Formats: sequence, C-alpha cells, structure tokens
Amino acid sequence: MSTSLTPPLAPPRPRLLRLPDFRRLWIGDTVSQAGTAVTVLALPLVAIGPLHASPFEAGLLVMCEYLGFLLLGLPAGAWVDRMRRRRVMIAGDLGRAVLLATLPLAAWLHVLTLGQVYAVAFGLSVCTAFFDIAYQSHLPELVDEERLVEANVALEASRTVTAAGGPGAGGALVAALTAPVALAVDAVSFLASALLLSRIRRPDPRPEPRPGVRLRDEIAEGLRFVFRDRLLRALTLTAAISNLCGTLGTSMLLVLLAGELGLSPFLCGLVFTAEALGGFLGSLLTTRIAARLGQGRAMCASVLVSGVLWLLALPFFQADWRYAVACVLQGLGWTAFMTFKIGSVSLRQRRTPAPLLGRVTATFRFVVWGCMPLGALAGGLLGRYAGVRTALWAGALGELLAVVPLLLSARGRQEG
Repeated sequence: MSTSLTPPLAPPRPRLLRLPDFRRLWIGDTVSQAGTAVTVLALPLVAIGPLHASPFEAGLLVMCEYLGFLLLGLPAGAWVDRMRRRRVMIAGDLGRAVLLATLPLAAWLHVLTLGQVYAVAFGLSVCTAFFDIAYQSHLPELVDEERLVEANVALEASRTVTAAGGPGAGGALVAALTAPVALAVDAVSFLASALLLSRIRRPDPRPEPRPGVRLRDEIAEGLRFVFRDRLLRALTLTAAISNLCGTLGTSMLLVLLAGELGLSPFLCGLVFTAEALGGFLGSLLTTRIAARLGQGRAMCASVLVSGVLWLLALPFFQADWRYAVACVLQGLGWTAFMTFKIGSVSLRQRRTPAPLLGRVTATFRFVVWGCMPLGALAGGLLGRYAGVRTALWAGALGELLAVVPLLLSARGRQEG
C-alpha cells in the first residue's frame, strides 16, 4: 500500500456573496445607497429651488450634512465600542427614514422651511456618523481578515453602481414629482436596509464592559492609536485635506449648475452619475493597480492623478457641449481616487485591534468628515464674496496638496 506525501487540497472558499450574512449586509447597504444617491441631488435642489437659497445658504446646507461628524464623531466611536454594532446600524437606518419622511410631509402641508431642511440634514449626519462607524467596525466580524479588501471592493463597487443611476433617476424624479417627494424614495430605502440588517444571523454580542474606564479616556486611546501610527496618521491627514478642499468646491457645484448655468435637474444629475461610473471602474481596478505599483505608490498616484483630473474639469463646466467633457473628466478623477479610498479603509481595518476599531474609525471620521462642514462653510463664503467659480478653483487647487502627507510618510519609512 502506497501513501502520498502530497497534502490534501483545502476545500475552495465560497464566493463572498454566497456568505448569507455578508450578502444581507451588502444588499442592505446597496439599497440604502441607491436612495441616498437620490438625496445627493434632491436635498440641495429643495433649498435652491422652491426655497430660493443663496450660495451662502446652500453652503450652510452642505455644512449641516456633515456637522454630526464634527460634533459627535469622537464620542460616537467610544459609544459604538460599548454597544451591539448591528443594533446601532438598524437604529441609524430607522432614524434617517423618519427624518427624510418629514420633508415631503411638510411640503404637502405647505410649511416647509429652510430651517427644517437644515435640521433634517444635521439629523441625517448624526445618524450616518453612528451607522458608518458601526458598519466599518462590524464588517471584520462578518468576513475573514484575508477577505477584507475583497469585501470592501464589493461594497464600494455596489455603492458606485447604485450611485451611477441614482442622481439621474433623482433628476427625473425631481422633474416629475418635485424634490421633496423624491426624498420619500430615500426614506423607503432606509427602511428596507434596516429590515435586511435585522436578518443577519451572526451573533451580535455586547462588547465586554470596562468598569471604571471613562468615556474621555476611551476617546483619547483611539486618538493616540491613530496619530502615533505613521501610516494611519498619513492616511487620515491625506483624506482630511482631500475632503476639506473637495467640499469647499463641490458645495458650490449645484449652485453653478442649477443656478448660474440654469441646467435642468436631469442634467445636474449627470455629473454625479459620471462620478459614480468612474468610481465603479476604479473599484474594479484597485486590486490590479495596487499589485502593479505596490500599495504605497498606487495610493500616492491615486490622490495626485485624481486631483489633476478634477482641476482640468473646471473650465468645461459650461451650458453647452463642454459640460459633457467636464463630466467625463470628473468621472475619471473618481476612477483614479478609488485606489486610495478602498486601500485606506482596508489598511485601517487590518492595522487596528478589534476592541479599538470603533474608536479608530470614529477618530478617522471625526478628522476627515469633520473637515467637510468647514470646507462647505468656506465654500459658501467664497461663493458669496468672490464668486461660485472662485470657490470651485480654490477647492480643486487645494486637492493637489492632499498627497503631501503620504509622500512624507513614505520618505520617513525609507529613512527609518
């Protein structure tokens, strides 16, 4: 009798989307993102259209959409690390559904005001702050560490696919039903997402209590972990500069398109569709680009090339054939940027111990998303006093500086 020295082959791993719990998370997130893509266009058009918001007031709206991350981002991470993360996600979905439903109701009763739109935008940002921190902390519990990049690519790809059709569909809905009614679509999508998340079977245990540990000490622990790690610090600062400068310009984009150029809601939505299609293409290329260039070089190139493309797009935002060129360049910018966006999330999840993941994610979101209301406020002020296009140019030029922390980190590693 002969025996073989060749070890038996390991059974093939099932495809990621065949894992029931990940599939429910993926579908729920996809449904929610599809509705959110409608809101990206519809909420500003509520302010700019029937409520006649000025450029500064439109900038304030964008500020409110991200203000929750600045005010509550850090404590939200510590709270999430103390709670069942899936329950936090479900509560976040239900809260966003209720908030959005108030807008078409107020419009139907003819009592809709800009103040209510601001309040809803702020409430959405608070719910999203908790949801996103819990979501990124819960994902490593549903998939193996070796599949985190694959899982993030799948989630990001589906987000960009739904976002591709969302703004165009949003423009059509706004034109047919008015902007407030179009927001009801997003409210329904959050309800569907909450239902799917509630059907995940993987246990969602309550984290081990840490008696005697104060909330501020837990927050400080997350801050120290991020800013003492050279790579995490560079990733955070790069994303913060990109978001600050990007929001400075994009807070005025719809003011330019719908206000100054007088484009229809459908045409306004095309630039977001182009961005989403570009992001989808970039998500498919992320793994290949990182393998070809190496992850560090790929991420640096991603930030630099995307900044150049967004800068080149600005002169083409005109009410004629040049608008199509602007949309293409804007979309290609997102194709380039996805390598950094997906890579940074996966690196952060891999380098962070599970008990700290909520606080590290919260620290990242606090710094990165907390810059966005500041950028929106700056964009509104520039739009009011220096002109809408000046704000767009300032934001695009600032985006080119985002690569600096990554380059300094790479140089420091070489010298070390």
